Amino acid sequence: MVKAGSKVLVRSDGRPDKRRMGLLVEELAGFRLSGGDLAFVSSGAVAAGLEALGLSTRPKTIPGLQAAAAVGQIRLTSLYAELFGRHKCGVGQVLLTHDALKHRERHLNARNVLLHLFAQGIVPVINENDAVSTEEINFGDNDVLAALVAILVDADALILLSTTDGLRDGSRRVPYVEEVDEGVLALVADKRDRLSTGGMASKLQSAQLAADNGIPVVIANGRKTGVLARIVSGEDEGTLLFPKASSISRRKRWIAFFNRSEGRLVVDDGAAAALERGKSLLPVGIRAVEGRFRVGAMVEIRTLSGRRVARGLVEYSADELARIKGRKSPEKSKTAVHRDNMVLL
Repeated sequence: MVKAGSKVLVRSDGRPDKRRMGLLVEELAGFRLSGGDLAFVSSGAVAAGLEALGLSTRPKTIPGLQAAAAVGQIRLTSLYAELFGRHKCGVGQVLLTHDALKHRERHLNARNVLLHLFAQGIVPVINENDAVSTEEINFGDNDVLAALVAILVDADALILLSTTDGLRDGSRRVPYVEEVDEGVLALVADKRDRLSTGGMASKLQSAQLAADNGIPVVIANGRKTGVLARIVSGEDEGTLLFPKASSISRRKRWIAFFNRSEGRLVVDDGAAAALERGKSLLPVGIRAVEGRFRVGAMVEIRTLSGRRVARGLVEYSADELARIKGRKSPEKSKTAVHRDNMVLL
């Protein structure tokens, strides 16, 4: 799984950097033709649309971004089809929104499509569907999208390509990171520009998301020729995030990582201890209900001190839980959040 950011793919004037893209595609196609399955998350649709629309800076309105994406996506897709075609390698375009991946049926459909493309020897070129995305349904940036797709397809590795040699501590490259904590994030001094939305902090946080699911991640310089081959061969390149052992089921991954929290349940210490022993959450253990949500929504479960205990899908609406919190459920079998729909944090 490889993701390339806008600054890797697009020139400063907003036009696709065809020379750089050609070199990158040569490496990607070589890996695919050697027998490896490959998904490629490509930024650059909005940036590629700037020049065609006569714009010198990234639009600040959603309709402006959507128009630039609609124009730029055609340019990128056509160029990728041409570049991969030179190496007798087929590509397929896959446009996603966060809304598509949080619904279970569409989530599974997206996974099945990607796996079928792999089976057919096709490289999925993936991007956020910027032309229809809004704040409520977007990923935020393609680093998050890449991490979620890597989890979706059980990727063996995720490579995030930027224009720096990974994380840096002053003039020193940081070769590996065991955990993205406040100390690691303190090394980052991100500056946004007119072409891209992500940065090193976004890459580190997205990389941690994948690493928490057992996927090793490398953040490296996508403008260095041969960087992918060096990473795949195990050479010291960029910054590596170590994967963690993960035995979580695929369905619980969907619950934990593909659904955004719509509210919060504050529970007493007894309920928190019961959850950590593998029990379901009963209304009697809830002390406070925060946010407005419907049945089936994702909520965070926290202790009175603010410690995160779990995430799960509720079986009552916020209004219903506010009425019955702290009470024994009149329906003995009814839980607020069932353990099968919950992930401990």
